[in-house]
Amino acid sequence: MSYPPEKQGLYDPRHEHDACGMGFVVNLDGHKTHEIVQKGIQILINLTHRGACGCDPETGDGAGVLIQIPHEFFVRECAKLGFALPEPGLYGVGMMFLPVENAQRLLCEGIVERIAREEGLTVLGWRDTPLHGDAIGRQARATQPYIEQIFIQKGEGADGRPMTQDEFERKLYVVRRRADIEIAASDFDDKGFFYVPSMSSRVIIYKGLLLAPQISDFYTELADPLAKSSLCMVHQRFSTNTFPTWQLAHPYRMICHNGEINTVRGNVNWMNVRESVLKSDLFGEDLSKIFPVIRPGGSDTACLDNAVELLTLAGRELPHVMAMLIPEAWDADTTMPDDKRAFYEYHASLMEPWDGPAAVAFTDGKWLGATLDRNGLRPARYMVTTSNELILASETGVLPIKPEEVQYKGRL
Repeated sequence: MSYPPEKQGLYDPRHEHDACGMGFVVNLDGHKTHEIVQKGIQILINLTHRGACGCDPETGDGAGVLIQIPHEFFVRECAKLGFALPEPGLYGVGMMFLPVENAQRLLCEGIVERIAREEGLTVLGWRDTPLHGDAIGRQARATQPYIEQIFIQKGEGADGRPMTQDEFERKLYVVRRRADIEIAASDFDDKGFFYVPSMSSRVIIYKGLLLAPQISDFYTELADPLAKSSLCMVHQRFSTNTFPTWQLAHPYRMICHNGEINTVRGNVNWMNVRESVLKSDLFGEDLSKIFPVIRPGGSDTACLDNAVELLTLAGRELPHVMAMLIPEAWDADTTMPDDKRAFYEYHASLMEPWDGPAAVAFTDGKWLGATLDRNGLRPARYMVTTSNELILASETGVLPIKPEEVQYKGRL
């Protein structure tokens, strides 16, 4: 079974609940190395007990990693395909889940390319993502999408000047949302195989219906020494709130979490209501192209990720957005400083809390952080090493660190 079953008998898909495992490792000096990617994958493997599988023991509920775009690796690989990449930040990479059937896949590719051109961007080329299908389970193979990467070069801003990287990120977001909406309304992607795990000039996501040890065997490029990043955010899934599919594996484009958002139905309804009054100087006329903000059919985490993405791209810094959406329990805290209380009180008039037991890790490729729900019902622990690496996870012991290598450690 590859999609959520319908409500039947005593079964209701809304009652899918449990806890996942998440974490990240980052070099605080920003040095990009392959070792960071390896350590991130090791964290994921050490969180295997937080995941799950079905009757096929080789098909997981989902696992994935988010890293910065490995520029050196893609320069080498794209040169083999006959096209060159510009400097980092001047191009974006879209990781694409596409229909396996050839005609449907070509239609999806054509729509994405056309929309990119209409938004003033240049498509440099496509690359089939090298995969090792034998590394995953039978059920995962049966529902596996065709996985490709698209490389898109940034264009000029509205006034003829070169786009900033933040403007480019907004354009890539608009391209992705327009493609989502147009293909969802078509009749050739009836099984919902079109999905874009990431489309960014900063980060790329590798995920799927995998068990933790399968990730680098399936996505073989993660084992390449040129796959370098200064951060690696990982997640091992235990189907919370939704049935496991390739699309619903974590990380999402900006977040992953260990837990659930209990208020998601009300949150989504309020976001839908707000669309008629939303305005943005940064998006301008592009804003109307991305509605609905919350992509239908997503999990609670996917819906939260949609909200985080919009608010961040609209101009707020990521920590600001996370404090808006997942505020502390501020109203009865008499010890909270007045300026912090004022921050929460003001934003309470703009956005209701996305509430529920969840430890959330988040990144946009510049910021990397984590926060807890207001009740602290899902823990997260961190450690900073003498080599200036920060390790955070939903539990301790995810990497073997000697006591003398620890600068300090604690819990959120």
